[in-house]
Amino acid sequence: MAAEAPRKIPGPHIEYAQLSPTLIVLGAAVLGVLVEAFLPRRARHISQVVLAVVGLAASFAAVVALAADGYATDKAHIAAMGALAVDGPALFLQGVIILVSLVAVFTFAERRLDPAAHGRPVDSFVAEGAAVPGGDAERRAVKAGLTTTEVFPVLLFAVAGMLVFPAANDLLTLFVALEVFSLPLYVLCGLARRQRLLSQEAAVKYFLLGAFSSAFLLFGIALLYGYAGTVTYAGIAEVVGGTTPTVDPALASTMGNDVLLLTGGAMVLMGLLFKVGAVPFHMWTPDVYQGAPTPVTGFMAAATKVAAFGALLRLLYVVLPGMRWDWRPVMWGVAIVTMLIGAVVAVTQTDVKRLLAYSSIAHAGFILAGVIAVTPDGVSSVLFYLAAYSFVTLGAFAVVTLVRDAGGEATHLSKWAGLGRRSPLVAAVFAVFLLAFAGIPLTSGFAGKFAVFKAAAQGGAAPLVVVGVLASAIAAFFYIRVIVLMFFSEPKAEGPTVAVPSPLTSTAIAIGVAVTVVLGVAPQYFLDLAGQAGTFVR
Repeated sequence: MAAEAPRKIPGPHIEYAQLSPTLIVLGAAVLGVLVEAFLPRRARHISQVVLAVVGLAASFAAVVALAADGYATDKAHIAAMGALAVDGPALFLQGVIILVSLVAVFTFAERRLDPAAHGRPVDSFVAEGAAVPGGDAERRAVKAGLTTTEVFPVLLFAVAGMLVFPAANDLLTLFVALEVFSLPLYVLCGLARRQRLLSQEAAVKYFLLGAFSSAFLLFGIALLYGYAGTVTYAGIAEVVGGTTPTVDPALASTMGNDVLLLTGGAMVLMGLLFKVGAVPFHMWTPDVYQGAPTPVTGFMAAATKVAAFGALLRLLYVVLPGMRWDWRPVMWGVAIVTMLIGAVVAVTQTDVKRLLAYSSIAHAGFILAGVIAVTPDGVSSVLFYLAAYSFVTLGAFAVVTLVRDAGGEATHLSKWAGLGRRSPLVAAVFAVFLLAFAGIPLTSGFAGKFAVFKAAAQGGAAPLVVVGVLASAIAAFFYIRVIVLMFFSEPKAEGPTVAVPSPLTSTAIAIGVAVTVVLGVAPQYFLDLAGQAGTFVR
């Protein structure tokens, strides 16, 4: 008998051109590692900055090219053998993440995550032969090459994971993307040398709580696989809708078990709500925001929220739309307590970074109001809000890096008294960002809140809108309080100074102000853009 010919295993079919935004960022990150390993120390910083900027700019150009080619609308489909979606929401959120990361690179390049007194990088003191703040030990550390130029490839690896996260179309890809962008963030949080203990404490807290949330997410994935016999979003949605696809007979006995569906869906949702910073999974936020280097805090507060909400939208709208009567009441409760706790607790804060942390929690609640709408307008309003909020957040944290005293950044609110008289321009810019957070008209914050509240009201969540308006009024109090403190209080003689920003930091702040004003004064074009990108491919 003739020997049977071996069966040929088909190779994977990968659409590399459609995955190019992520592949470009990953390639730049790998090159950054090589730069860190082989280039002379003096050449690393400028090389890493240029590489990061060029890589992110090329990645954004790839996103624009895909959108222009129709992949955001009629050509949207599932790529990489079902692992990734190339559609409007994915491309829109990837574009926002890349632009946010590009602005964040400017703030990273300015401070090198190790700010010295009066806003001057430590290297400048060494170059001039002056005394380095922190003493001879820090001078030796700098001369030994311990400047943190490695943050740029680490940042790019985090960005690559964030680009995959909102586009993931199966639960395993979702989990891998979560770990790819979370692990670099844990490292970045612990890189502030001048406040080493606080920074490393923040990193450890973030790592431990993030590990718990990842465990919940992974256990939820296992339960959903047991329920549906597949990890693909479309396959799970089919089983939820009553269709039984062909699966392994070993799984047939567990399929359709609602206990597995409800428990697994809740656990996956918990893992995503942790990254969003929603109550009751918010406890890491104020400590990590305060302890991490301020440029890292700004990047994390903006980009992570965009990626996490993108993944949350796809889970609820693509995987679990047939369970909306189960998850909507739960999300109502989460949104209400998130808005109220974020706004109320922020009133008691005396540290600027912790105040902005609780502000981000409140804003997570506002965005959840748009998620709960379960309408196309709800999706587009959330996309617009994320774009508007991310640039305001980056700009606000960039301003925080400029207010300094002998110990470094002066984040205690009492030290901001009279800042409007010491540096009227910096105080005015920060006031613009605070007014945008408060949702004052003619700012992007007002346009975003109006969009999500309108979508929620039209989606049958009018009581949630009422709570949101009340929470916004409470939040406006502590934003206005900071503005009053800056402009109507006497500056202290020993008060902090305002560093002269470099062109990079000035560019980051200017972009934040421009986006805040443009999206507030003329938001319609961007609302239409978000509306066109608001349809998920299934």
